[in-house]
Amino acid sequence: MTGSLWAHGGTYETWAAFLTDWAAGGRSGGAGLPALRQEDFAADTWDRLRLRLTDALSARLQRCADALGTALGEAADEFSVGRALAQARSGLHPVRALATHPGLPEDLRPQLLKMVDDATRTLQQDLERAVESMASEGGDPRRVEARRRTLRDNPLTAVTSAPPPVPTAEPAATGGWSYDPTATGRRRVTPP
Repeated sequence: MTGSLWAHGGTYETWAAFLTDWAAGGRSGGAGLPALRQEDFAADTWDRLRLRLTDALSARLQRCADALGTALGEAADEFSVGRALAQARSGLHPVRALATHPGLPEDLRPQLLKMVDDATRTLQQDLERAVESMASEGGDPRRVEARRRTLRDNPLTAVTSAPPPVPTAEPAATGGWSYDPTATGRRRVTPP
């Protein structure tokens, strides 16, 4: 244990405060966070920190899924669905970046990245199952096929094959989305 740990909580406090803010939608990407080394912590403290980390990742994944669900529910056409999927992928990048943060122990990063990528694959499968449910419930075959094509052309899982981004600040306080999907829509009127 280092002396700085007792002065203000040290590395644990720094990471815990960051994770609390980040899980709630904070914009910081974690650049400048101190390195975590398991040997610097008592076993139960390390376990608490790992739990905080996985909880924060899960919370952001849930925020992304919720925002996607809202956007899909409001989508008027397949273009809007495709845009919602693209925005969801951009929201997944900060989650993957935290999972592979250079301040995390090297042996922990692949485990966290697998957790995030597995959740992403599950969400994609849920979307595909919803399309199959539309088909089995007698939905318009053209509409079902259009949605199937949109999901195939804009898979959330595309982020899993990309290298995780380096932690940086996010563009907006909207969980990584470039716009607030819950805001009231505005129409742009251009004069003739």
